[in-house]
Amino acid sequence: MKLSSLLERLEYTLLQGSAEQEVTTVAYDSRKAEQGSLFVCVRGAVADGHKFIPDVVAKGAKTLVVEETVEAPEDVTVILVEDTRYAMAFISAAYFGYPAERLKTIGITGTKGKTTTTYMVKSILENAGYKVGLIGTIEAVIGDKVIPAANTTPESYVIQEYFREMADAGCDCVVMEVSSQGLMLHRTQGFVFDFGIFTNIEPDHIGPNEHRDFEHYLSCKAMLLKQCRIGIVNRDDEHFEQIIEGHTCRLETYGFSPEADLRAEDAQLVGGKGYLGISYQLKGLLDFPVEIDIPGKFSIYNSLTAIAICRHFDVSEENIIKALKVAKVKGRIEMVKVSEDFTLMIDYAHNAMALESLLTTLKEYHPHRLVCVFGCGGNRSRLRRYEMGEVSGRLADLTVITSDNPRNEEPQAIIDDIKVGMAKTEGKYVEIIDRKEAIAYAIHNGEPGDIIVLAGKGHEDYQEIKGKKYPMDERVLIADILAGR
Repeated sequence: MKLSSLLERLEYTLLQGSAEQEVTTVAYDSRKAEQGSLFVCVRGAVADGHKFIPDVVAKGAKTLVVEETVEAPEDVTVILVEDTRYAMAFISAAYFGYPAERLKTIGITGTKGKTTTTYMVKSILENAGYKVGLIGTIEAVIGDKVIPAANTTPESYVIQEYFREMADAGCDCVVMEVSSQGLMLHRTQGFVFDFGIFTNIEPDHIGPNEHRDFEHYLSCKAMLLKQCRIGIVNRDDEHFEQIIEGHTCRLETYGFSPEADLRAEDAQLVGGKGYLGISYQLKGLLDFPVEIDIPGKFSIYNSLTAIAICRHFDVSEENIIKALKVAKVKGRIEMVKVSEDFTLMIDYAHNAMALESLLTTLKEYHPHRLVCVFGCGGNRSRLRRYEMGEVSGRLADLTVITSDNPRNEEPQAIIDDIKVGMAKTEGKYVEIIDRKEAIAYAIHNGEPGDIIVLAGKGHEDYQEIKGKKYPMDERVLIADILAGR
């Protein structure tokens, strides 16, 4: 492939060599450079790609894309760009043959709701006969192929590689989670989303290597509305006006607000034996009743988002209603049937904000007792432990404090930190270090009408101890406990 073809949608300066240089592969990891490679010098949080130029040239790389003037042999072409991450997105799109142009692309950003909404959209569209690819926090799904995720939004090269595989596998569309980091680092450049969705925003991901403050976090999230054709935004979010400022897309809105294009009215909590859900009447651009088997007001928002997207895909009311009823997400308010008497669920809530939201939602169902089983990760902020302890102590009737991913810390030390937060409340608790024993305790002591939440692990199927990941899936633990193993 000619270098000029890879650069056709980019502004650049040719520092040396020729734009007619042949390129065999594109690499941004020096270990993957080979004879004839184009190497993109990306500045990361840990390493700067410019420092690896001697290594990649020795491996035979013949083209370098840089942000600064560098020394390179005469037979190596050097391309100067303003931002190598931005350039990599366009180079990757060209390298894989602009696969996004063969797909309907749906990007969902927001502090909460991204994961659940992507699976709802996938469920509705597949129910209507579409073949849907997915990229998100848990996994990427391409036909029957499932790839565990390392980042919510992968590097631009990986996104384009996935898009190409999806297009080749006959996918009609792709729904993906778009993180603020992904937007900030230009991972979703190189194409324009057909639909860009903004669910909500709350302070999160603020700190070293993430966002310097809330304003920066918000401005990165809002970038999606400058990278899509149709923007679909939560009208109820208090930062709505800031979010849509400077948007370049056609706008649609959803929410409870009378000003929203797609509205939820007459919301009702519904529940039965081992089951919690919610129902409402859809109004505005569409008009029909909706019921979902996932509790809470945020489930209404997630389903509204999914409906707002899917109405552009010629999906019938019947298909939407049916698909929302069966849409499930691993580790996100995932009900696991263990008894006719009480409800048990697994959820990924692993910080104070998520745990508070979850427990507050479940209290609305007036359980006999709300029981929360959780721990906190090691080698992470101790403040998170105090906060989560305080939240569970305040909202749960009983907290079972246990181990999460202790990493290189002692589990008891983490539990002691959680108890500091618990001590600020009058909440009852027991401490059981072994997570399986803690879950068994909660199940064996369940009372009629209880809601039991296993928080923090969600979709994870491992426990990280002293640098090693050991298999541990809570669904397997529950099955073992019920079987008496």
